[in-house]
Amino acid sequence: MFDKLISVVAHYEELGELLASPAVVGNLALLQQYAREQRELEALVAAYRSYQQAQAALAEAQVLFNESDDAELRGLAQEEIESQRAELERLESEIRLLLLPRDPNDAKDVIIEIRQGEGGDEAALFAADLYRMYTRYAEIRGWRVEVDSSTENGPGGLKEIVFEIRGEGAYSVLKYEGGVHRVQRVPATEARGRIHTSTATVAVLPEVEPTAVEIKNEDVRTDVFRAGGHGGQGVNTTDSAVRVVYKGGTPEEIVVTCQDGRSQIKNREKAMGVLRAKLYAREQEKQDRELSSSRLAQVGTGERAEKIRTYNFPQDRVTDHRLGQNFSNLPGLLDGNLQKLIDALTVHDNAERLRESGIG
Repeated sequence: MFDKLISVVAHYEELGELLASPAVVGNLALLQQYAREQRELEALVAAYRSYQQAQAALAEAQVLFNESDDAELRGLAQEEIESQRAELERLESEIRLLLLPRDPNDAKDVIIEIRQGEGGDEAALFAADLYRMYTRYAEIRGWRVEVDSSTENGPGGLKEIVFEIRGEGAYSVLKYEGGVHRVQRVPATEARGRIHTSTATVAVLPEVEPTAVEIKNEDVRTDVFRAGGHGGQGVNTTDSAVRVVYKGGTPEEIVVTCQDGRSQIKNREKAMGVLRAKLYAREQEKQDRELSSSRLAQVGTGERAEKIRTYNFPQDRVTDHRLGQNFSNLPGLLDGNLQKLIDALTVHDNAERLRESGIG
């Protein structure tokens, strides 16, 4: 681990020299590239330098403890030794995490697709609950939500909804939410008070740059139609809704609909953005299965067949099955108070990545 750190620090210092050279200062593209690389290494280099300072402080305290005949000084030295050992342990854990490869998608905005699963109208109501949970969480974080398309199912229910959450690191935080969510509760229409089990599926996709995925024109068919739903006054007066059908090299067609905006051009741009995200995510999942199937089994692939969480209303309990851990205050969680659960998933993921990385 420390051999790698020495090379990281050397590269960081080399980047500093490059950024000061006239050849780089006059090349905006290179200047931005090197500045970005240096920023990405700053936290790791700072942690390593703090580690070296703690090592030096520990060595000085040990010398003082060994050579001093003064009992009070030896006591102070012993306190310093214990303090610096604890600091070294903390910094070593921080460095191990910083050495893990970063997910290149972590800084991106996110596209979320929620669909009702088994359970009829109750599943549609649960899908709407999940949508509200994520929008409330986004509000708490100061993030922006944009709906691309939605289909209602009964009063207050959603058959499906596709929306974007824009905010710094949104994908890094919400990427663990993909999979099957299950709810156990008594529906409002249940006269006998019986508990029903329903499901909804959640897909979480990082937003993808247009250049990251090639989509040939001949592989895409675009249909336009009159929008419906909750688009607002005037939304139904023009053929502004867009349906994009992709049929290039896939066993099944991929269909993306966007109807929330009034502009056909804007809706097509959004639909193509969702399509790119779907194609990108499918390729990433394929690569992940090949390279790291064991970790994905622990953390969750985000595929819709995988049950990740159960919301049990009678017992006021949320169980995340990947963690094997229960969380109380279900109403609060559905009101957007997700941070405690997300933090636990992040710690779990980091632990698995460290175990597989062999860093040490």
